[in-house]
Amino acid sequence: MRMDVLEHSPEKTVILMPVEGNTQSAGILHGGASAALAETAASFASQIHARNVHGADRGFAVGTELTISHISSVSTGRVIATATAIHLGGSSTVHLVEIKNEAGKLISSARVTNRIMARRA
Repeated sequence: MRMDVLEHSPEKTVILMPVEGNTQSAGILHGGASAALAETAASFASQIHARNVHGADRGFAVGTELTISHISSVSTGRVIATATAIHLGGSSTVHLVEIKNEAGKLISSARVTNRIMARRA
């Protein structure tokens, strides 16, 4: 999918992805590609938070919920996903993810919940 991480923290993670190679038969960005981008951005942010909560060797995050609304389409260029934390807890995180085209137009909006866990010693 050729995603490139531009910024990475529990509070905000930004990932860039090309439309080319991620389209559906009509030639527009595939909704599943948008969903994968949104979940990746939120999960990367949650992974860092999990390591902060449980330690670098024990903390990890797993996705538990993804809701995405596809607002408009895009057929060329790149899209950028920005995952912004609205909850960073001891057992879960919630991120809002906006996916926009290069002109800043909203393509999709998602809400992603991750569970924060610790590996057994």
